[in-house]
Amino acid sequence: MKRLKILRRWFTRKFGLARLVCLALLVVFAGLRVWDPPPVQELRLRTFDLFQLVDPRHKTVRPVTIVDIDDRSLARFGQWPWSRTRIADMIINLTNNGAVAIGFDVVFSEADRLNPDLVANQMRYLDDATRTKLRELPSNDQILSEAIKRSHVVLGETGLPEAESELDKTLPFTGVATVGEENAEKFLFEFPGLLRNVPVIEKVAAGRGLFSIKTERDGFIRRVPMIMRAQGNIMPSLSLEILRVVTGTPTLLVRTDKTGIRAIRLKGVEIPTDKNGQLWVHYARRDPSIYVSAADVLDNTVPPSRIAGKLVLIGTSAAGLNDIKTTPVSSTMPGVEIHAQVLESVLSGAVISQPNYALGVELIAALIIGVLVIIFTPNLGPVRLVLAGAMFAAVLTGTSWLFYWKSRYLIDFTYPLLSTTAIYLTFIFSSFVREQRQRVQIRGIFAQYMSPVLVEQLAQSPEKVVLGGEERELTIMFSDVRGFTSISESYKHDPQGLITLMNRFLTPLTDVIIEEKGYVDKYMGDAIMAFWNAPLDDAEHQVNACEAAIQMLEKIDVVNKEREQEAADGGHVYIPLNVGIGLNTGIGVVGNMGSDLKKNYSVLGDSVNLASRLEGQTKEYGFPIIVGSRTALAAKDKFAILELDFIMVKGKSEPEVIYAIAGREDVMQSAAFQRLRNITIEMLGCYRNRDWQGAQDAIDRGRRSEDADTLEKLFKLYEARIKEFRVNPPEEGWTGAYALLTK
Repeated sequence: MKRLKILRRWFTRKFGLARLVCLALLVVFAGLRVWDPPPVQELRLRTFDLFQLVDPRHKTVRPVTIVDIDDRSLARFGQWPWSRTRIADMIINLTNNGAVAIGFDVVFSEADRLNPDLVANQMRYLDDATRTKLRELPSNDQILSEAIKRSHVVLGETGLPEAESELDKTLPFTGVATVGEENAEKFLFEFPGLLRNVPVIEKVAAGRGLFSIKTERDGFIRRVPMIMRAQGNIMPSLSLEILRVVTGTPTLLVRTDKTGIRAIRLKGVEIPTDKNGQLWVHYARRDPSIYVSAADVLDNTVPPSRIAGKLVLIGTSAAGLNDIKTTPVSSTMPGVEIHAQVLESVLSGAVISQPNYALGVELIAALIIGVLVIIFTPNLGPVRLVLAGAMFAAVLTGTSWLFYWKSRYLIDFTYPLLSTTAIYLTFIFSSFVREQRQRVQIRGIFAQYMSPVLVEQLAQSPEKVVLGGEERELTIMFSDVRGFTSISESYKHDPQGLITLMNRFLTPLTDVIIEEKGYVDKYMGDAIMAFWNAPLDDAEHQVNACEAAIQMLEKIDVVNKEREQEAADGGHVYIPLNVGIGLNTGIGVVGNMGSDLKKNYSVLGDSVNLASRLEGQTKEYGFPIIVGSRTALAAKDKFAILELDFIMVKGKSEPEVIYAIAGREDVMQSAAFQRLRNITIEMLGCYRNRDWQGAQDAIDRGRRSEDADTLEKLFKLYEARIKEFRVNPPEEGWTGAYALLTK
């Protein structure tokens, strides 16, 4: 015991407690798979259901026709069971139309209640002569027997939970032989009793097969027993017996190994099964085209092509006859169609199977992947840990799907995935505990010189505490106070007053940015740099940035009114604060940047430079908010957007359309703004088409419009350009872009 403790301690120190726990889990899950309790089975079966839903069998041939005793047939010919003479008529019509074989998904276990001798005994008020004539007539069962004798008919039988009578062993049975290491009988499903057809028709049929189907625990039909034991005898299923009859196979061969049954062989065909002799049905989607109504068969109005050369199954879809089943591809499939699906699958070679070695493959896969996870996962960080888990899940799922898609083998991935997930979650928990320690350390290190928001962000994502970052779309803002030098000079004898003033206007502007989900990057004297959509995602970052810009102007107006009143009361000079704001949306690299000693969460890229340039242009165009084209496009439905120019920014090779934000939606809807926008559009159109006079005329009309003073700076800017271009026209190929000379 002492040595065992020493060994355990050494292993724990060498490999870690998490690895030790995971090795134990690997053993536990291996035992769980061998035991295979119902929850594990159902998880596996649901996976196979999903495969068939995604990629069901694609029909290439339709060798089967179903004669459906449907509601229309019952309405026409009365309730079931019908007279055996009517069944005989159906067989005769099908045979005359070229049916290869006819299989019954019903059993005729009792004599026809309409047999003439029974009618003679039961009918009252008949005279003796009539009774004698009735008793001399052939029975309806005999008439059916004669029809069966002239055709290839396979009768259906069903297993019973208990024997109701002694088995008549003089009736014919299909021969079954076992080839392999084990006797097939001990692996087969067994029914203590057997319900057969009346002897007069049983003896003349070409074959007899069980149509009994065992449902799974959840009520689904996924597998159909191809051979079974019924009342002590090995018997084929209805579909297998039809195949035996049409192939002319005298005896069925059952191949076995130590694990159970592997396959059933008949002439020219080998059908793979599970260890209990069940075929996994490779379902196709429901196909109404293989159905014909029994009423039409009896009326002989079915086109011969629907019958000739076909295997015909006779069954029912009528709701009242209670033969509706649930399958992976349909919740309401008539039982007779399941037999048809089996026949189609076997005859087209499109069968699926779960080989007996599948358990070994699953255990080996779980062992190999589990060991790989145990070896490598503890050395991975959180992100790589998630990626590794996703990779293992994808490999397991993909391998299982590949087996199904390429070879039609059902190899379960849920068990290896379950065991790997348990190991993986154990490591996740271990990693979580380790990350919690890291977060405490990060908060302690960075809280002294970084914003609480960023500290918490880094604490939640420790992998970001590195130089570098990620590339993502951002909306960047630069704001600056116009003429702040003059304002600061007025405080040269009151530096404390200047600091108070800066805090007075920077605080409400910062509050607006944060309320609108922005991140304040830095303060540069009187200027603010901020951005949206990082570090947290913001699906409406352009709209939020524009709203923040408008609110910033409103906040500055409030501060100015307060300062103006204070100046009047104090008798000193009042200089208003005017803010210019540039907004641009584009791709930037955002991350924790700086040195090993100090880092700042910031952004770099051309989109940042353009936002800075746009802020600088607010004084040139006479609008306090200027935005780039991507920002304007995203915000155009919520704000009054006015196109200003097509500019070439210094340092960039591609021109950019820039816009002004003149207000919110109420401004956008106003008639005055609509008129000014139309005049601006007309002016820009003429200007870019070198129609200098047309552009000047638009400017002149604009000056006569209401609120024309809003555009006065813009009009003067374009008048100066037009004057210059009339003297020195632009080059050929000019696109209307104007190269800015200043930053």
